Amino acid sequence: MTQKWLNKNNNSDLIVFFNGWGMDENALKHLNYGNYDIYEIDDYRKIEKIEENFATYNRKYLICWSMGVMVSSLFYEQFKDFNKKIALSGTSKMIDDNYGIACKIYDFTIKHLKPDDFIKLMNPDNTNFCFSRTKEELIEELIAIKNLKIKNEIKFNKAIIPLKDRIVPPKNQLNFWQEQNVELEKLNCAHYIFDCYSSWQEILC
Repeated sequence: MTQKWLNKNNNSDLIVFFNGWGMDENALKHLNYGNYDIYEIDDYRKIEKIEENFATYNRKYLICWSMGVMVSSLFYEQFKDFNKKIALSGTSKMIDDNYGIACKIYDFTIKHLKPDDFIKLMNPDNTNFCFSRTKEELIEELIAIKNLKIKNEIKFNKAIIPLKDRIVPPKNQLNFWQEQNVELEKLNCAHYIFDCYSSWQEILC
């Protein structure tokens, strides 16, 4: 698991961001930091403790994208006191026929992954970013995520659903979040949702 500060400038507000499968900070490089310190987490092949202490911040926000929505629940206790928690393009049950990616499709992806094709599915209109890891490492991460044992789910305040999502069916995302009694926002975009934003502040609004 990779953990890094994207921005640390003694701001009073913090964003902790759980990235998607196979991604790193390059998927977010166009977003303006604003007045937020930002701590990014990715690469879920090996789950490790979050060593940073976030207690000194006045306001703390959790933003999770795609597989990061589910993985964040492994750290359920650490985010109980966060002011707001937002899920993007995902659910807490990402490998599920009704609430996430269908189990057969997930297993097929493990066996037949084509990274370039997957990038096109993530965002057909913009393929200017790519996976930072090898195909073998991507498959390792898929397998590791499948084997995760999650006891508690993060209680998110808001879920943002991309209506053109070809990775996690929008219907399944709606199925999950409508049962959670959270604020819902629908966007006319693909799974890679960040083309809709120019700053982290816009996501929090």
